[in-house]
This record gives sequence, C-alpha cells and structure tokens, in this order.
Amino acid sequence: MSLVEDFISLIFPNNCAACGNNLFEHEEVICSLCEFHLPQTNYHMDYDNPVAVLFWGRARIKSAAAYYHFNKGNKVQHLVHLLKYKGRCDVGIFLGKQYGQYLKNAPLFRSAQVIVPVPLHRKKLLKRGYNQSEQFALGLGISMNLPLDSISLKRTHASQTQTRKSRFNRWENVSGIFEISDRQRLKDKHILLVDDVITTGSTLEACIVALQSIPGIQVSVAAIATAMI
Repeated sequence: MSLVEDFISLIFPNNCAACGNNLFEHEEVICSLCEFHLPQTNYHMDYDNPVAVLFWGRARIKSAAAYYHFNKGNKVQHLVHLLKYKGRCDVGIFLGKQYGQYLKNAPLFRSAQVIVPVPLHRKKLLKRGYNQSEQFALGLGISMNLPLDSISLKRTHASQTQTRKSRFNRWENVSGIFEISDRQRLKDKHILLVDDVITTGSTLEACIVALQSIPGIQVSVAAIATAMI
C-alpha cells in the first residue's frame, strides 16, 4: 500500500460491512472473522433442503438454495439492509462472488447457463437507482462465468411492500405482475433465478410461473438469505 493510500485509510478507514471493524489489506467488504461466523445454510448441496421444499407443489424448479440464514437483528440482516437501502452495491456483488464459488461446483447448480435477477418495477428502480438482486447476480456471474440477463423477465406492475403480509396476501400481491419480453432468448436454457431474501417464496413463485411459459426452460433459484416463516 502506498503512503497516499495509508493516509486515505486513516481518514476514511475501510470497514467491514458486517461488524464495522477495519479491514486488513487482504480483506474485501467483509472481514475474515465475520465471513467465518455468518450462518451459512449449505443448502446448495442438498436437493430437498427447506428452500427447495418451499416450492414443491407450487412451482416446478430444478433446485433452490440460499447462502445464509436471515434472522432479525443478525449480521445477515444488516448486510441485506446495507445493500437494499444504503446503496452498498459492493455488498451484493461480494456475496454473489463468494456464493458463486460454491454453486459453480455444486452438482445441482453447475449446469446453469444464464442468471436472471428478480426485476424491480421501473418506478422503484428509478427511485433506488439499482436492483439489489441484480448486484448479487453480477457477483454470481463473475464466479460462475455465466452471462446476466436483466431484460427478458419484466415486472409490469408496482406491487406493495411484502412486509407483514400473510403468505396468501404475499402471493396475491405479486400474482401476474411478471411477464417475458423475449422468450427465444431463454428457450431451452437452465436459468438461475436470483433474489435477495426468500421468506414465503411468493415473488419467486410468480417469476417462475411466468418463466415456465418458455419452451424447454429449467429454473433453479438462489438467494442471499432465507427468512422463511
């Protein structure tokens, strides 16, 4: 590190996004201690894990998994909050790169051909400036060496926030709000559909229903975290 970089780091320390402590030179976004202790699910190795089971009888998927367990007040919630509301796109990209290292070698996911993030409505995208799921997808694509498709799946209506809604009301809130703009682009592909947090799976289910209108498509699901209730 140069003297200039040393000086800048004293004024603007490079802090861990999870705990706030200073990062060492070899660390990026999250310190090694937090990375070690964040609650990984290891669901990517298990076909009938709780996230996959969530979709059984609701939507046809090839596989599904989430990187972490999301609990109120834990560091995973803090990281998602930074990504979603505080403009920390680097958090999403970093987590995607880390999880992608696991998924690219997992038998359930390594045949994926293209990554599709759950889209935001254009009004919310303009307001926020970015799609948090797309940032996670970018990181996954880097590690898995897969292209990103943020065009073919579109959200046609702005839905209300899903917070505090029942499972049925969550489904009712997102039913029929997604459509495909280019079926040929995803025809006969195994796509990895990506979201930030899975709770009831209603948003992903609505996406999968729309995607299954495409001939020959297979859908797998990956998320930063699961907070199933």
